[in-house]
Amino acid sequence: MNATSDKPILNNHGSNGGKPDIKPRSTALLRKPLVKYGLLAVVIAALAFASFSVYANRPISVQVAVPERDVPVRVFGLGTVEARVRSNVGFEVGATLVELHADHGDRVKKGDVLARLNPGEQEDKVAKAQASLAIAAAGIAKSEANLKKVRAVLAQKLAANRRKQALVGRNVVSAEAAEEAQREEDVAKADVLVAVSETEVAKALQTDAKAQLRFEETMLRHRTLQAPYDAVVIERQKELGTVVKPGDQIFTLIAKDTYWGLAYVDEARAGFIEEGQQVDARLRSRPQDAFTGQVARIGLESDRVTEERRVFIAGDNPPPQIFLGEQVQFWITVAQLDEALLVPEAAVQGYDGQQGRVWTVETGRLRQRAVELRHRTEDGRLEIVGGLPEASRVVTRIGKGFREGRAVRVVGADDK
Repeated sequence: MNATSDKPILNNHGSNGGKPDIKPRSTALLRKPLVKYGLLAVVIAALAFASFSVYANRPISVQVAVPERDVPVRVFGLGTVEARVRSNVGFEVGATLVELHADHGDRVKKGDVLARLNPGEQEDKVAKAQASLAIAAAGIAKSEANLKKVRAVLAQKLAANRRKQALVGRNVVSAEAAEEAQREEDVAKADVLVAVSETEVAKALQTDAKAQLRFEETMLRHRTLQAPYDAVVIERQKELGTVVKPGDQIFTLIAKDTYWGLAYVDEARAGFIEEGQQVDARLRSRPQDAFTGQVARIGLESDRVTEERRVFIAGDNPPPQIFLGEQVQFWITVAQLDEALLVPEAAVQGYDGQQGRVWTVETGRLRQRAVELRHRTEDGRLEIVGGLPEASRVVTRIGKGFREGRAVRVVGADDK
């Protein structure tokens, strides 16, 4: 017979007056602890699964974005104070520095003498060139006087020759005398040509002497250093008695009132920057003061290492004292949005600078949508300009358990 059948089991030691108990085998099996605990575990697991299903599908609370009005879009840039016109000036010749008329912080006007070199032999060269010019002028006078003389002789010889040529035909003058008169006329003409040439040579020598004098005077002027424009002396690099070489830097000058700011802006944020846009600035040494300006120039070459674009800013109200190289923070207003729907960048998945995916609430359930994005605010929010269906609302914070179709409950709007 099968050992697992439900036939009665005789229990000769039962409590029924010594009479045997008759019980089904299945009842005995239910009394075993292993079976009872197994059934209990199944029941508990079923209850836990049911509870988890209810918990996992419960409506979750989300916050959504609301449209905002008059939103400024500003781009941040960190930079320094610079001068638009800056020059390192020095002498074009070399000699000993004997005069200094400017120092750090001085304001000079165009043409003011800044320094002088020892003139040395250059003054003598100028005097020699002046003497050469005087000699050339005397040579011209002499050659012109000689030219007048030979022209007078020529006129005399011409008249004498004409008379003798007329008389030779009447046998008054011999043929030999007529020929002599003709030769004297030809010689006089040649003398005139020589005198004219000598005059031209003398004039050429005078031109050369003038050029030599101008050259020597220029070399003498090169020993005097003058301000090329109205400027502020930023630094003086040499002192009296120094023997300088041609091109050595003596002063650093910046043109008066040509200060501007140089801002370095991340290329990813610089696309909307244009000349003329409003700029707010804050100097590191004067954080309590507000300065404004405008974009004056945008560099045509970005830094290949830092991937930043250089933006030059002209100030509207610069401080009275400027320190070149001082650190400045700039905020460039690239747009003013009349109305915008903004979502934190952390709530956008797959953002590539133009588009991304956001979670939306539609008819009380979650949906994921691809949207078009444009501006990015300085607090890290992105402007949504397309891709949203009607009556949808954009979730501003992504939480656990987000999935398509899950029920949600809007508990507030993120109107940051």
